[in-house]
Amino acid sequence: MKDLAPRKEDLDPIEIASIDEIRSLQLDRLKWSVRHAYDNVPMYRKRFDDAGVHPDDLQQLSDLSKFPFTYKTDLRDNYPFGLFAVPREQIVRVHASSGTTGKPTVVGYTRNDIDNWADLVARSMRASGTRAGDIVHIAYGYGLFTGGLGAHYGAERLGATVVPVSGGMTERQVTLITDFKPTTIMVTPSYMLNILEGFHKAGLDPRESSLNVGIFGAEPWTDSMRKEVEAAFDMHAVDIYGLSEIMGPGVANECVETKDGPTIWEDHFFPEIIDPETGETLPDGEEGELVFTTLTKEGLPMIRYRTRDLTRLLPGTARSMRRMAKITGRSDDMMILRGVNVFPTQIEEQVMATGGLAPHFLIELHTSGRMDAMRVHVEATPDAADEASRAASARMLSKRIKDVVGVSTEVVVGDPGAVARSEGKARRVVDNRQKG
Repeated sequence: MKDLAPRKEDLDPIEIASIDEIRSLQLDRLKWSVRHAYDNVPMYRKRFDDAGVHPDDLQQLSDLSKFPFTYKTDLRDNYPFGLFAVPREQIVRVHASSGTTGKPTVVGYTRNDIDNWADLVARSMRASGTRAGDIVHIAYGYGLFTGGLGAHYGAERLGATVVPVSGGMTERQVTLITDFKPTTIMVTPSYMLNILEGFHKAGLDPRESSLNVGIFGAEPWTDSMRKEVEAAFDMHAVDIYGLSEIMGPGVANECVETKDGPTIWEDHFFPEIIDPETGETLPDGEEGELVFTTLTKEGLPMIRYRTRDLTRLLPGTARSMRRMAKITGRSDDMMILRGVNVFPTQIEEQVMATGGLAPHFLIELHTSGRMDAMRVHVEATPDAADEASRAASARMLSKRIKDVVGVSTEVVVGDPGAVARSEGKARRVVDNRQKG
């Protein structure tokens, strides 16, 4: 793989500023953001008043812990535009979630918000090893989902040539990568596995492709998957983090020279880690739920937004700003089986480590007698699809999950291609448990 680390002179000065300078900037911007939310969003004014706190109470960064949390349900309860902090006419773009679990969560951006977003995605891409003039293949979905357009505007801001493919039609993705010769691809990690499969089906060697950088986000993924993709394509795979409520992709990004967890762009977002049960703020280094407060958002300020993502805050390495460890899962994705906490990423790690299995899986929760049980559907690789090899892989995976995760699991090894493919975020869990 090529050395793609950016030069120090190409970085934004704040990326390598002193910690004192960063904290001072954060405090100034935090005071503005909390005041902006209180003065312009009725929900925040009422919630702050009910909690007995006022923007004037924010005198140091630690004072933020006195303020109440914001939840995803708040966006649904104020659907569609009730949390906007500027007149609707100043909102130049709206994005929204799919709304599969009720009303969609709607987010809005002013012109300044869009400019900041583009700057931060461009910064993230530069940290990933992408440069002005590179060709960037964007396979994130376009539309109300923030991934496609967020990546698109950032790539243009960086000065790259954008190929706005969107998701789906894997055969066409492979053709365009082969013909247009992009150096960077931006895509969900699970769909990158589909593209890898598409290369193999087309009889092409992915290591001969033009790709140098893969910027993967929108879902948790593991270092095992990173190694799989990097080896398959002879390219760097880095993690981009974001969520639409806070901005979209580009809230944090790994630096290609270290690949040790996404650097949070702390000049625009203030992170906290809390105990997901008690809400208590935890010190850096301890695992808990990630909470963000926006520092510069005009259209939709978010004060102490609970992301449900589980991670740790770590000291900066390639940049001065703090890093976040890889997301281990989401507090609302956690499965509890017979008293054991289980996350899909834990299962993925063991699938990737088991020989004879392709990197595709689906977890099925079901009822066995009076107890909840788990069945993991995987598929054999073409060279290990005979009955004896499948049985051996099933035994090994079941043992790995029992030894590492701590639960007994039925493993079903299907034919190559048996696990349904996703064209965006992968569906990892199906709950078929009896209700009541």
